[in-house]
Amino acid sequence: MEFMEKVPYPDRHISALCMMELVQGCMNKEELRNVKKFIRENICQVIHPDERISEKAIHLLERHAMSDGLRTVDALIAASALVNGAALASANYKHFKNISALEVIKFRGR
Repeated sequence: MEFMEKVPYPDRHISALCMMELVQGCMNKEELRNVKKFIRENICQVIHPDERISEKAIHLLERHAMSDGLRTVDALIAASALVNGAALASANYKHFKNISALEVIKFRGR
């Protein structure tokens, strides 16, 4: 993915929730192996939800759930980026576009 080449390896993080979504989307063991290999080779750190991320996600849901349809997992993913001062790369730009403090990098999925 060309956008990742622009991000230094130490700055490449993934939310544990994103990992779970990727695993859930696998149709077979080969796809699962490919996802795990991609993460192992390209991601420096996994961000696990903690109290700060949970509190930020609740705030995001209070602000965006009713008006913008923000869902719980997406709120936790956005909160993970915000709490860690990171940009969020997503093929699902529409899920995050109304969170003004969040820098979202759009990319095309497969």
